[in-house]
Amino acid sequence: MSEELFKPSVAELKEDVIDMLKTIYDPEIPVNIYELGLIYVIDISESFVVDIKMTLTAPGCPVAQTFPGEIEAKVGSVPGVGEAHVEVIWEPTWTKDMMSEAAQLQLGFF
Repeated sequence: MSEELFKPSVAELKEDVIDMLKTIYDPEIPVNIYELGLIYVIDISESFVVDIKMTLTAPGCPVAQTFPGEIEAKVGSVPGVGEAHVEVIWEPTWTKDMMSEAAQLQLGFF
């Protein structure tokens, strides 16, 4: 089967998107944005459009204007993704409790 004919399932594509998100690090905290709990929603349509709802650690975050575009570009580069859209939302407010256990351990919160 030709590679250009291969289309991943939505579930497979979501795993690939999550793997990409795990390569993107918060500029102020040395943990990736997925493990930090900044990603609230990943929706992937049947036409492989990825919609991400995420937050930042603080509304005054210095990268608030540029970070979503960087994430869109990286997620958009995942093979199989048609388009990627990132929306920054502020509810619920991010807290350190949203981090994965691994992230909390890495930052010494235990």
